[in-house]
Amino acid sequence: MVDSIRDLPGHNDLMRLALAEARLALAENEVPVGAIIVHAGQVIAAAHNQREQLRDPTAHAEMIAITQAAESLGSWRLEDCGLFVTLEPCPMCSGAIVQARIPLVVYGATDPKAGAVDSLFKLLADPRLNHRAQTVGGVLAEECGQLLREFFAEQRRQGKK
Repeated sequence: MVDSIRDLPGHNDLMRLALAEARLALAENEVPVGAIIVHAGQVIAAAHNQREQLRDPTAHAEMIAITQAAESLGSWRLEDCGLFVTLEPCPMCSGAIVQARIPLVVYGATDPKAGAVDSLFKLLADPRLNHRAQTVGGVLAEECGQLLREFFAEQRRQGKK
């Protein structure tokens, strides 16, 4: 029995794909955040954080996935897509989601320091913007959050910022 929208089998399965991307980031010593974008039931983009590797502050998983999806569809309008990401999007990524007109955003762990979907801001629901997205938070939140906690604990042990 499904207890809530967070437990829908499709959401869990797709979030597991985003978690696989997050694990790739972890293997590259990047903050372990992964994202996928689906269109018509197919994954059209899969990305993970690459800020360190690319030396680019905008190389968040969501930003890279949005670029991949736009290339795949041949359009910047991602109106029939869903974004699945392991961490609540930040203001930059939420802005890109609005600009790309993505109608569904599903995320895992909340981000109390930079979250712009529910935690600090509610950009994707702001009626002053030209686009809003349906959001579902907390999908596989414990698994998504644990990966981040372990990464940052190791960073602290190594004395890194």
